[in-house]
Amino acid sequence: MAGEPLARTHGWGSPGLADPRPGATYPLILRGESYAWWRSVLGVLLTPVFWILIGSSLASGVLLVAWRVGHREQPQEEFFAAAQRFEHWEGMLASHLHIALLIPICLLMLRSWHMVRPGYLWSVEGRPRWRYLLASLGVAAVVFGAYIGTMVLRDTTWQPQQGFWVFFVVILLTAPFQAAAEEFLFRGYLLQALGSLVANPWFGVVASALVFSLFHGTQNLALFLSRFAFGLVMGWLVLRTGGIEAAVAAHVVNNLFAFTLAGLTSTIAASRTLTELGWARAFSDVIVYSIITLIAAGVAVAMKVRRTVPEVHRPAAH
Repeated sequence: MAGEPLARTHGWGSPGLADPRPGATYPLILRGESYAWWRSVLGVLLTPVFWILIGSSLASGVLLVAWRVGHREQPQEEFFAAAQRFEHWEGMLASHLHIALLIPICLLMLRSWHMVRPGYLWSVEGRPRWRYLLASLGVAAVVFGAYIGTMVLRDTTWQPQQGFWVFFVVILLTAPFQAAAEEFLFRGYLLQALGSLVANPWFGVVASALVFSLFHGTQNLALFLSRFAFGLVMGWLVLRTGGIEAAVAAHVVNNLFAFTLAGLTSTIAASRTLTELGWARAFSDVIVYSIITLIAAGVAVAMKVRRTVPEVHRPAAH
């Protein structure tokens, strides 16, 4: 409870950082010795503020350098607008670096604001479970690959956009961090911060899924519900497996396939401005998310992945 002395993580952890209560599920990790409801409320409000202030400066700096080095023939304002629409690869780079900043920001919020070891953002064991993460990447790659394969065979016209290979390098290098950062925020920090406000762990799952859907801006109902369903099934998977590894894997693979396919069949800029989705496509997307979720949950059972904070804490792997 608030006001109680902070745990010293059983003699091996960082002084002043609290452990979650043994047996706690992932959404309730912040309800440990250092818990105070106002920390969660303010944390939810402060995190996007920090991200916007710091990230906007970084993204603007990247675009400014890009304009001065290679695009001086175009007015600066026009280049910035086109880059932000992903018409230039520098715009994708700036956007992905901006979003990737959520990873250190979320980790810092756990450590400095909630006074909890940041490894608990990964899982109930206070660390990333690398074997399960790799297994989940394999599951997502196979399922998404099969799904994309059926789409390609059915009605796809190959027409790579101009400069695709430069975009492809940027996708490979930055999309995994961009996708992981969204999971660190929505299925990680927000699920824990919002989840800590109510004893029922499902509150955090549903609330974070709703925020995730709204975060993507203008969209029709089918696209909104598809994203909301993704947030729900990934949130269930986090609750079921005690960590965000599988959700990170699914999001990373989804974005790698989606950006690459867009660049090979139309333009990446078109995928950037997507605001509408048909009901049939939305339904099939939800089915794919659900298949990945069920298989990843089964893999977690087979690997005996922990779902709750252990009674005896072990030091995080370095």
